[in-house]
Amino acid sequence: MPSSTSPGRPFGTVLTAMVTPFTADGALDLPGAQRLATALVDAGNDGLVVNGTTGESATTSDAEKEALVRAVVEAVGDRATVVAGVGTSNTAHSCELAREAEKAGAHGLLVVTPYYSRPPQSGLLAHFGTVADATGLPVMLYDIPVRTGQAIATDTLLRLAEHPRIAAVKDAKDDLAATSEVLARTSLAYYSGSDALTLPLLSVGAVGVVGVVTHVVARETREMIDAYAAGDPARALALHRQLLPVFTGMFRTQGVILAKAALTLLGLPAGPVRPPLPDATEDEMRQLRKDLAAARVEVAA
Repeated sequence: MPSSTSPGRPFGTVLTAMVTPFTADGALDLPGAQRLATALVDAGNDGLVVNGTTGESATTSDAEKEALVRAVVEAVGDRATVVAGVGTSNTAHSCELAREAEKAGAHGLLVVTPYYSRPPQSGLLAHFGTVADATGLPVMLYDIPVRTGQAIATDTLLRLAEHPRIAAVKDAKDDLAATSEVLARTSLAYYSGSDALTLPLLSVGAVGVVGVVTHVVARETREMIDAYAAGDPARALALHRQLLPVFTGMFRTQGVILAKAALTLLGLPAGPVRPPLPDATEDEMRQLRKDLAAARVEVAA
């Protein structure tokens, strides 16, 4: 694992859920992915999640996923933690993706709650445990009930925390009380999965963020986290408020669409999205420019 990790921060501090760059005709752009990964790490990320939902994992093949992990590890694996998204609604398929990610050099796995099928908590417990057993890699659970239709219950998280390889949670449940309970009773490392709630989550014990806006504001996000850790909540709050326009602006429509649009405005590799997602409209691009400018993010004229 890269030196940026520690027992309390097993995947680093600032991670971006990286988009998957495509060429103009929609093919996987591996050189672009390597350039983007390098730019993100240079900007202050000490970890990257590839093949997550922001990476359009629903529309990439297993072979593309494996190739992307290899390419990103080759580009930045000595400087940043590379976490591979392997979550699906099929436990056996998730295990297969986990094993392929391990072979490709990933440092860890992100496993989202199975979506649409909404298994009961006993099913979630078995699913996450089975995927964690499939490799020797540390696992970050991804709790995002607004997308999956099912939250990981507190009692389930307490039991999953006993697994030796389940080390962290990407928390997009937006329930500070439930998060506080798990943090008080386990050693799980919590990473904000909701960009706008990173600072509040730090206040109850989170250690970092797996973000989308960190495609464009990684430095400011790291400064905010570092200021809070250094005992300067006023500075952290000022940075949080500075970033409010980008917290809103990057999610005026589906996040992948505007993340790729923002990267395009910054001259970084992104390319189009794959259907069923549409590319950003001209009106959306104009509004995005205003939102980025309000957060003091400079883009090309």
